[in-house]
Amino acid sequence: MKVVVLFALCAYTSAHPINGQPFKICETNAFPPNQSNAVPVYTINLDLPPQERWIKLLTEKKKPMLGLIDDVRNLTISLLGEKLFSIINNNLDKIASTLPYPYNEEMAGIAKATGLPLSEVTLYNIFYEVFTFCTSIIVQDTSGNLYHGRNLDFGLLMGWDPKRHAWRVSELLKPLVVQLQWYKAGKLVYTSVNYAGYIGILTGVKKGQFTFSLDERFGFNGGYVGLLEWILFKDYKQKWISFLTREVMEEATTFKEAKTMLSQPRLLAPVYFILGGAKPGEGAIITRWRDNFHADNMGDSATDPGSWFLVETNYDQWSSPPFYDDRRTPAINCLKEGGQKNASPKLIYNVLSTKPVFNKLTTYTSLMDVNRGDLGAWLRTCEDPCWPW
Repeated sequence: MKVVVLFALCAYTSAHPINGQPFKICETNAFPPNQSNAVPVYTINLDLPPQERWIKLLTEKKKPMLGLIDDVRNLTISLLGEKLFSIINNNLDKIASTLPYPYNEEMAGIAKATGLPLSEVTLYNIFYEVFTFCTSIIVQDTSGNLYHGRNLDFGLLMGWDPKRHAWRVSELLKPLVVQLQWYKAGKLVYTSVNYAGYIGILTGVKKGQFTFSLDERFGFNGGYVGLLEWILFKDYKQKWISFLTREVMEEATTFKEAKTMLSQPRLLAPVYFILGGAKPGEGAIITRWRDNFHADNMGDSATDPGSWFLVETNYDQWSSPPFYDDRRTPAINCLKEGGQKNASPKLIYNVLSTKPVFNKLTTYTSLMDVNRGDLGAWLRTCEDPCWPW
């Protein structure tokens, strides 16, 4: 039976050699992950009023969230510049008031639970649009079972700690990684991996239906352009990435329906959506511009035509990744070395643990099984020698 393995490996990472020599060895013994690194599980009750849904989680995660928010504010200034940040910052309360229901009220509840100003909770929740933030992975085994895995890498140029050999923001994010089980009418609707206080979906599985993740897509027409259009021109018809993904997880019931929902709307920011279904051959990398899309479907990847796997990092499938950030090639090579006969969560996790796919920016690795509805996520620390990105 045809086996398809689809990876969305996200990050601001690059394949710089260490001591002049690149890593060439594919990891084979990283699986199974250490369960002491498994992220905690929480429940989000969608039947509660929006302002009450996040109280329990944020009460427990208040301290690390406050620490991260301080860094997010300072880094936004350093990345966007004082002028652009001032425009955004001075309008954050206004942005919050124009966000769609129930997300505006959920953020108000988070602000109340943490004591943070609503403006700072809003900034934290729109950082994909501000930073064109990156994420995601998906896989499918020889029996036609789909598995979705990912390295979530974040924090490049955000405060390198020379003593610990670590990125400050990456380390601040790790205590906030949680697995969420979303319930409605007493039934589990879907499961996701989130940063506590971030109400959008970056990685998720809907049992028997589809798995989802997203990766950063670089571009001049980045999220800050859409954000300024929202502020200055009141262009409220465009979709926020994080809110669209919530809609897909809550409303779509099939791979085809999810694919349509991710492909059609106008977006604030370009992005890669990586989507896997519940049937053999269902899988796609949806490359999104703000106003249109291109889909690479299983079996017609430009990177490796007709293969049993797909690999997505942060570059268009029809283009070669840059020499300073080629995670795609080692991922493909290790998948080929493992071979179709060994396609499994074990192979996926080992590939995700191979440097430079695994690097100093990696905050967590996740694996999803669409047919079982399982999702696992583990905090990661790349020990030296390891690429900083």
